[in-house]
Amino acid sequence: MKGGFGSSVFRVAGTTLVALFFANSAGAQARRFERHFTVQGRPVVTVQNASGRIQVRAWDRQEVMIVGQRGSTNVEVDTEQVGNRIEIATRVTSGNPNSDALRADYDISVPVESELQVRSDSGNVTVDSVHGDMSFDTVAADVALQDVEGYLVVKSIGGSTICTRCSGRFDATSISGNFQLLQPTMDNVRVQTSSGNILFDGSFMNRGIYVLKNYSGTIEVRFSSSDSFDVRATSLYGNVINQAPVVPDRHNMPAPRNGMAKSLFGTMNDGRAKVELASFNGTIKISKRE
Repeated sequence: MKGGFGSSVFRVAGTTLVALFFANSAGAQARRFERHFTVQGRPVVTVQNASGRIQVRAWDRQEVMIVGQRGSTNVEVDTEQVGNRIEIATRVTSGNPNSDALRADYDISVPVESELQVRSDSGNVTVDSVHGDMSFDTVAADVALQDVEGYLVVKSIGGSTICTRCSGRFDATSISGNFQLLQPTMDNVRVQTSSGNILFDGSFMNRGIYVLKNYSGTIEVRFSSSDSFDVRATSLYGNVINQAPVVPDRHNMPAPRNGMAKSLFGTMNDGRAKVELASFNGTIKISKRE
C-alpha cells in the first residue's frame, strides 16, 4: 500500500510539473512578438522603452525586423511605419505590474545605413555596426556602442557609456555616468559629466577637437608617440598628472586666470589637434599608451 501511495504522489507531482512547464512556455510564447517592415534608403528607427534590454544590429537587408519579449500581458508594444520611419514604443495597458512585469526586451535588426533614436529608463542598450546619426536619452540605462559611425549624441542621468571603435562625432552629457571611448576614429568629441569618470583611449586626428569636462572624478586621455596635439588641462582644486613630452604652447593659448588652478599647457609634436581637459576638483591624467 505504501509503495502504491508513494507512486501516486510522484505521478501527480510529475504531472503538475509538466503542466506548469507547458503553461510557462505558452505564457512566454504569448508575450513574444515579431514585426517586419520593408524600408528604402536610410530609415529612422525610434525606440521608447521604460525597462529592458535593447539590442540593435546591422544586417544586409532593406528591412527592419523587431523581435521582442514582454514582461507580462499588461505590457503592450506599439509599432508603426510612416514612410521610412519606424516607431516602437512600450506602454502599460492595465493593472499595477512590478518592475519585472514592466520590462520589454528588444532585438532589432536594421540596414547598415540607419538612424536611431532611443529613449530608455533602465536596462542596457547595445548597438553594433550601424552607420548613421544616433541619439540616446537614458535615466539609468547603460549604452554600449561598437563599430558605429555617425553623429552620436548621448544624454543620461546615471547610465554609463562605452563606445568601441566608433567613428564620426561624439557629443555626450551626464550627471553621474561614466564614459569610455576606446579606439575611436573621431574628429570632434565633447563629453561632460558631473561626477563620472571619462576615458579617451585613441588617436587624435588632424584638426580634431576633443573637449572633456567633469566636476569630480577622473579624466584620462591616452596618447601614442605619433599623436600631435595642443593640450590645455586644468583642475581647479584637483591634480594634473602628465606623461606627454609637451613643449611650451606654440599657438599662444591663454593661461587660466585663477592662480590656484593646477594646469598644463603645451604642444606635442606639431599640435595638429586641440585637446581641452577641465575639472573642478577631479584628477586629470595624460598617460602614454602601453
